[in-house]
Amino acid sequence: MSEKVWFITGVSGGFGRALAEQAAKRGDKVIGTVRQHRQLEEFNAIRPGSTFAYLMDVTNADGVKATIDAAIKHLGRIDVLVNNAGFGLLGSVEEATMADFREVMEANFFGAKL
Repeated sequence: MSEKVWFITGVSGGFGRALAEQAAKRGDKVIGTVRQHRQLEEFNAIRPGSTFAYLMDVTNADGVKATIDAAIKHLGRIDVLVNNAGFGLLGSVEEATMADFREVMEANFFGAKL
């Protein structure tokens, strides 16, 4: 089994985090993206030397390109891409604003295209 280089968006929790942990556990390298500075060290500590956190917002096209370029420069390639980043709103539809809906769509729909 040869080592793979994974690029997984949204590794601060949930499916992205679980997948990243499993990939690192099997001996692969994992580049994971998070949205908050405090999450960087936490992800890097999962498996030092195998997990590498990058700060990235999937709604920022220039930032996405810069992060991908940095990841390739760091590990030489990306073998597996998992575009997992996203979030939802809790509460009733009536309580959400149009700005709330736009933010969700920017991350979950348009962010997946970047």
